[in-house]
Amino acid sequence: MERLDAQNATGGGEGDLLHERIRGYLVEIGAIKYVNFLITQFLALLLASAFRSYLHPSKVSASTRHAIGLVIGLFFGYFCFGQQAIHIAGLPAVCYVVIRTQNPQIVQRLVMVVALFYLSCIHLHRQYYDYGSYSLDITGPLMIITQKVTSLAFSIHDGFTREMKDLTQSQQQHAIRKLPSPLEFFSYTLHFQGLMAGPLVFYKDYIDFIEGCHIIKHTSASAKYDIEKKIVHEPSPVKAVVKKVIASLVCALIFVKFATIYPIKTMKDDGFIASTGFLYSLWYMMMATTAVRFKYYFAWLMADAICNNSGLGFNGYDERDGVTPRWDMLSNIQVLEFEFGTNFRNCINAWNAGTNRWLRMVVFERVPKRYGTVLTFSLSALWHGFYPGYYMTFATGALIVMAARIARKLFRPAFQGTAGSRTLYDVLTCLVTRVFMGYATFPFVLLEFKASLRMYLNVFMCLHLVALITVFILSQYVPRGEGSRAAAGARSRSKLKADTEDAAAATGSGRKDTETLMKQAGTAVAAVVDTEPAGSNGSAAGIRYRGAENGRRSDVDSQHQIVKDVVDPFCLTTTTTTTSMMMTMNGNHHHKKTDDFLSQEDNNNSATINTTSTTNHTSAAAATTKSGPKLACERIKEKLEQETRNIEDFIDKTVTGFVELKDDLMRMPDETHGGLYIPRKAPLVGAAAAALNGNGNVVDGNSNSTTATGTTITGATAGVGSSSNAFLKKEIDALNAAVQQANVLPAVLSNGHAK
Repeated sequence: MERLDAQNATGGGEGDLLHERIRGYLVEIGAIKYVNFLITQFLALLLASAFRSYLHPSKVSASTRHAIGLVIGLFFGYFCFGQQAIHIAGLPAVCYVVIRTQNPQIVQRLVMVVALFYLSCIHLHRQYYDYGSYSLDITGPLMIITQKVTSLAFSIHDGFTREMKDLTQSQQQHAIRKLPSPLEFFSYTLHFQGLMAGPLVFYKDYIDFIEGCHIIKHTSASAKYDIEKKIVHEPSPVKAVVKKVIASLVCALIFVKFATIYPIKTMKDDGFIASTGFLYSLWYMMMATTAVRFKYYFAWLMADAICNNSGLGFNGYDERDGVTPRWDMLSNIQVLEFEFGTNFRNCINAWNAGTNRWLRMVVFERVPKRYGTVLTFSLSALWHGFYPGYYMTFATGALIVMAARIARKLFRPAFQGTAGSRTLYDVLTCLVTRVFMGYATFPFVLLEFKASLRMYLNVFMCLHLVALITVFILSQYVPRGEGSRAAAGARSRSKLKADTEDAAAATGSGRKDTETLMKQAGTAVAAVVDTEPAGSNGSAAGIRYRGAENGRRSDVDSQHQIVKDVVDPFCLTTTTTTTSMMMTMNGNHHHKKTDDFLSQEDNNNSATINTTSTTNHTSAAAATTKSGPKLACERIKEKLEQETRNIEDFIDKTVTGFVELKDDLMRMPDETHGGLYIPRKAPLVGAAAAALNGNGNVVDGNSNSTTATGTTITGATAGVGSSSNAFLKKEIDALNAAVQQANVLPAVLSNGHAK
């Protein structure tokens, strides 16, 4: 019996030894993969520079850029993962077959199911054979590829099956109406710049980059000066690349230093849990998760630098000066914003921004709002894998986000009295957010359910209890009604007024014209606010409330309104234009435009109002305005004042074009007597006709009309020579081109607000 026990002990010892050898071998393989990852990233940084310089769109074709980016990406995948690299080609290949063969009405759902199923199988394989390992494996690139193929499928669905007016602004920007070729598809999913660590780039942005039109596109969308410049200077990314590379190396050093002081695996030890008190446990959670985050900072900053060095990621110019290039279109992380965030929401927005954009596009904007947060966290957990720690983190995070919203409404107003109290509030919320962040995210890196639960019990589930009490008990004490809305309106109104005064001081000129316009608009707004909802005559106001988070719309009267999102390059803001189908009343056109850069409180309490009230009703309605409508009236006045200055700048540019046209016409040959001959069979239409005639009447060859600049266009007699006709046609084309750029100008000119 003693011999048998000895043999069993020996056998058990040999089994343990074999287990340790296997684990050591896996750790060694993991270390080699990390070294290979670093080699590929630094090599990609060098190749990206050559890609931008020697494979510039002006030197080679788009197919050449597609092919070379794809080949380098496949080489990097095989170098890091060996035979496992077959999966980085297998997943997109299966999804491409689905995209090419299935109905666009359902293709987005099928691709989502296929991609997540494929990814889940790889996650389960890793979890079974290498449970709890922190080594680098093929699941990382597959997660990025899953984001790409699913976002592409949703863009195809939006472009092929939905109307533009039914899409949000981001969906309009990414909608696709042409299926990608095999080369375009595989180049998009496997290009070397973003294969190993991202970031996510949407298909349309990638194609613009490959074809070389991304610089012009973003320059025209964000330019503040010389918007019609024919030659666009391509900005250099070197400065941004150097900054991001240095920042990534600093993050790597911080990770190496603090990961050894606060190793995450220590929280699995029985001795640590038994000997650690309440406060030190919270401190260790916070410090260990902070150290791990710097590993992600290194990978994401380096990946962003690689993309920028190849020319990918340009996002226009800084709005403050109009000349500083921005290379943040693909930025995955804002380190300072995350580490010093004052609430959970801001931290989530700053962390893994590419994944946030993906989740918003495929889930949050497409489901009912009350289910948006839960479904978004659920998809994120499934995308990450099946370790219990992921689901514990996302469940805890969802609870804390809901509690944070209630706590903000409950406690924040008490700290808004003075600048000192507001600063104190920011400091306290930053510290509290650090503690809650460590408490919620340590299971994400610990991975195991049992170890995470023991750590939670060691601190008595304290922050879970705090969040539950806030959601179910303290939520009953959140102030509601006119008082809270008035406070929010006062805060937003003071902020808007300060911004308006700063802008007015910068512009100086045009202030008196703005004040005159505001006096006219103020009484009209007062009448609008007191107007009852639309009646049978269809002349009353239709009110549409807008969500603050994702731009989803709910129209009160869809039969009388067409809502579309546009980007106004002259106002430099994303705006929402509401065009009434009953546009004409007494020969005048009425256009409403509101912009989208209100604060969250404003967005939740503001409304865009469409009405056809005339000036005769304004004085009586203003006398009956109540206290609540006064706040809305004043807020809308301030926004109109800011928009009016932008419109005045635009009018200056457009009217200058009319004046130059007048001077050209004054220099015409004598046989035309200075008159402008416009044939009857080719009248001006659309925006040009509205600009030439304030009443919206089309000007033909025999009519007389006066433009906003005072230039009289008269009918001409017969007998104009062919050379004069050619000259006139050229001038008319120039006039059409100038006016078509001004789709907001006709309403302003027809109402007599032009200088």
